[in-house]
Amino acid sequence: MNKLNELSKLGQSVWLDYISRKLLTSGDLIKLRELGVQGMTSNPTIFDKAISKSTNYDEDIISYIHKGLSVEGIYEKLVLKDIGIAADEMRKVYEETDGLDGYVSIEVIPLLAHNTGETINQAKHLFQSLKRPNIMIKIPATDEGLPAITEVLGSGVNVNVTLIFSIEMYRKVVNAFITGLEKYDSSGGDTSKHASVASFFVSRVDTAVDKELEAKRNKTLRGKIAVANSKIAFEISEEMFNIDRWKKLAAKGARKQRLLWASTSTKNPDYSDILYVEELIGKDTVNTMPTETLQAFIDHGKVALTLDKGIDEAKAQVKELKTLGIDINKITQQLLNDGVNSFSDSFKSLIASLKDKVIKIKSDGGIK
Repeated sequence: MNKLNELSKLGQSVWLDYISRKLLTSGDLIKLRELGVQGMTSNPTIFDKAISKSTNYDEDIISYIHKGLSVEGIYEKLVLKDIGIAADEMRKVYEETDGLDGYVSIEVIPLLAHNTGETINQAKHLFQSLKRPNIMIKIPATDEGLPAITEVLGSGVNVNVTLIFSIEMYRKVVNAFITGLEKYDSSGGDTSKHASVASFFVSRVDTAVDKELEAKRNKTLRGKIAVANSKIAFEISEEMFNIDRWKKLAAKGARKQRLLWASTSTKNPDYSDILYVEELIGKDTVNTMPTETLQAFIDHGKVALTLDKGIDEAKAQVKELKTLGIDINKITQQLLNDGVNSFSDSFKSLIASLKDKVIKIKSDGGIK
């Protein structure tokens, strides 16, 4: 039994935080699936690198130019094709796990992060366009995103809530999830077929907090707060999925919204390259890893339950931040803003790259 299977035995699923046409057509995704990868996530930055930095999409781009599609239309077609192929490859996992895993996530255009109505419209559009049960639509955890999460879940769409950094926002996300399932249930929907994850971002918290700690000349908390923040979120998850509102839905077969650890690659070379995997192993969770982190964990990771250990210590560490004059809420809000802006910039970069590709293909005689 390899380490990914061992994680699964403990109740944690491993998803791949990466997608590209080469991965999908080379057979590498099938190998990863057979190794124990049980799902996939994507985001605008991943697609920007995949499409802008290769020629693997040029044939399709030429085809879409022939069909008269706009650059934005070409973008959507390319992304939907990749997500569709990935979902088809992961359908086996979806069926073997009875809908627990096997999901592939696609994000709404990040420029809509503060537009509730347009987020709802695009989330439904993407889900309906893909026509596969093992698709999750990523919606950012902004204030405007919360009602969109409820509405989209309430209409029967699987949702991956992304860019969660703060404990306070995580509570709001779980409430939006439960409200959405209550709405879906009241309309006659089968909540047992519904799925959702809450993507709680990890490593970026240490990156930001460590800068503040350095200014305070505090070394004892360096590299500790991201894990502490995540462990507190796990405790809140256990608490919120034990309330009566949830128990009524669970009695009808509803599945809880699992915490998904995102941004799990280690940014600081002084820390273990699998810090945010080994320290966050626990039941009813997902860890989505980029390829390098996945391979590192397979190579030298230790499999043991850690997520429910040291909760009191985690709370004390976060409390100590406050005594140092470091505002974790301010930091996580800035991380959310930065995350939305980063994904928006990646989307803009991808559109600009596609425009350049279209011009180049036309000028090179790829289309007349």
